[in-house]
Amino acid sequence: MNTTGLKVAFHTLGCKLNFAETSTIARNFVESGFEKVGFDQPADVFVINTCSVTQNADNETRQIVHRALRANPEGVIVVIGCYAQLKPEEIANIPGVDLVLGATEKFNILNYLTSLKKSDKGKVHSCEISEANVFVSSYSIGDRTRAFLKVQDGCDYKCSYCTIPLARGISRSDTLVNILSKAREIAGQGIREIVLTGVNTGDFGKGEFGNKKHEHTFMDLIAALDEVEGIDRIRISSIEPNLLSDEIIQFVAQSKRFVPHFHIPLQSGSDYILGLMRRRYKRALYADRVALITCLMPDACIGADVIVGFPGETEAHFMETYEFIKSLPISYLHVFTYSERDNTPAAMMPGKVPVSERKGRNKMLRTLSAKLQRAYYESQLGKIHTVLWETENKQGYIQGYTENYIRCKTFWNPHLVNSTQRVVLNSIDESGIVRVVPVDSPSYPPSQKDNPVFQPLDETLRV
Repeated sequence: MNTTGLKVAFHTLGCKLNFAETSTIARNFVESGFEKVGFDQPADVFVINTCSVTQNADNETRQIVHRALRANPEGVIVVIGCYAQLKPEEIANIPGVDLVLGATEKFNILNYLTSLKKSDKGKVHSCEISEANVFVSSYSIGDRTRAFLKVQDGCDYKCSYCTIPLARGISRSDTLVNILSKAREIAGQGIREIVLTGVNTGDFGKGEFGNKKHEHTFMDLIAALDEVEGIDRIRISSIEPNLLSDEIIQFVAQSKRFVPHFHIPLQSGSDYILGLMRRRYKRALYADRVALITCLMPDACIGADVIVGFPGETEAHFMETYEFIKSLPISYLHVFTYSERDNTPAAMMPGKVPVSERKGRNKMLRTLSAKLQRAYYESQLGKIHTVLWETENKQGYIQGYTENYIRCKTFWNPHLVNSTQRVVLNSIDESGIVRVVPVDSPSYPPSQKDNPVFQPLDETLRV
């Protein structure tokens, strides 16, 4: 197929891992002669990388297909990702879908695009998930500031609510040598921060084909990455509490490049519900992990995932979770409303929580998350941190994150783009973003005359 002049567009749903894989697939298209364009432009090929963690993600896939059809009714639509592996025939029946590729085929899209003619019904090229046992290296480069680097894929855990092992297969990892090579490749492109991603990142070490012998451990990986020149920061996207060892926490606390930011899935603060979920820890272990982090890194940012409305979760269980989170120095939450997923044990469990109650609990925790983040931001005001500035001019401001994951802004200056700068966190604006003053600025320390006096959070909103 002659690709000269052809255009391809991408849309990614879900996790950082999906973004890393989409970016790698996009580079393959460009190397083959395609021009990458925005998703709302009239492309010849539209690639949709899906998620299927919740029912909402499935519904969103349908909406994205409709968007592609509006952009170009004659464009070929390819759907890949977790939803495509779990329910390929369901996707193939969505009007406008031409090609559905499962877990083992998504990196071979170009081999299946033998024609750019629309089909009456989507063609499926799927596989048994047991065949998804090879690791494919991926990384994403979006805003020239940070890259998502895939180090692990699949999962051997059997959490009762989760479809990821059915969608991605067994736990397997890249080699240490290859990851270090990719990190240097990323550094060579001027990227300042790497975010390590995977399905179960802390389980790094299992080889291709699910070889259970860890040739290298996650600790080996981060120790080696800490020596890679040209990268200012390395961030761990998420790590299970039972895999977050004392050794890892202690290493991050004194490392050259790893930042004091941990995202640790909790899912529930009730040991009873954790048991039903088949999680591999109890709340006491979670509290211990958080306590050690804050002991060694008092300014560390700690995020948590929480699921509400799990079967059997009573109001008392939910309040146990709510109070447990309040008792910890958590900085923010990612809250998920439980939804039944086919072929999972949880879908068959008794004690279903009414949907209205699930939504109410979700709202309570999202409100708590906003309070926790505000309190965390308040605790950092007046302190000096380093911001990595991003690339976009947002209404006259440039934005970025501190090493401990605080969103910051200052007046737009193109010379700051993709650079790090030591700043003092000065005030929180009406949008919840922290305004900063450069440490080397003549106006530092900030004067009350030149900077708005910070107004603390209203007492009625405090945690």
